[in-house]
Amino acid sequence: MKGLYTIYVEGIADVRFLSQYIHHLFGVIVPEERIVKLDGWTNLKGTTWQQRMRAITDKGGTNIVIIDADNDIEARRSDVLLWKEENALEFELFLLPNNKDAGALEDLLERIVNPNNRPILDCWENYEQELVQLDIPGRTPPPLTTPAKKTKIYGYLEAMLKPSQKELIKEVNRNYENTQHWNLEAEYLGQLKEFLEKFMSH
Repeated sequence: MKGLYTIYVEGIADVRFLSQYIHHLFGVIVPEERIVKLDGWTNLKGTTWQQRMRAITDKGGTNIVIIDADNDIEARRSDVLLWKEENALEFELFLLPNNKDAGALEDLLERIVNPNNRPILDCWENYEQELVQLDIPGRTPPPLTTPAKKTKIYGYLEAMLKPSQKELIKEVNRNYENTQHWNLEAEYLGQLKEFLEKFMSH
């Protein structure tokens, strides 16, 4: 990383993934104090983080915001950039999963599983398709609720790991540099890689 910086993300899953992805790409360890867990992007609007952003900018550093696009990427981008302008802040913005589509970190993770393991997610998707077609007497309204995307990632890792390794399923303990589970060279990561390369040095 070139000089002073702070990366702002939404949750512990983002901290874990980005720290390891940056290490994979550039061989650097992101110090804990350089990556901020917001617990939701709207918390970025708090006075504490605005003050930190201004302090980083004043020292010639870079603020980097990497958050979920969620259901409408253009609306999210517009909201964040308007807030940035209204508060005269300086930061670079990347919207997960790929800075051009709606979605979240979990959508990115689905796209970077080791290709050998793709049948696990195919099975899960078949399960979801079957689930929405079920009619359970007494339950209104149909269809049944499909599990959250986070649950799919948990299910994927639970299938891959041994019973003695259950702790490694948790977001805080995941090893994204484990090539048996993940492909950090996946083409899908191209946009994120290009974005990070603007601020990193080998």
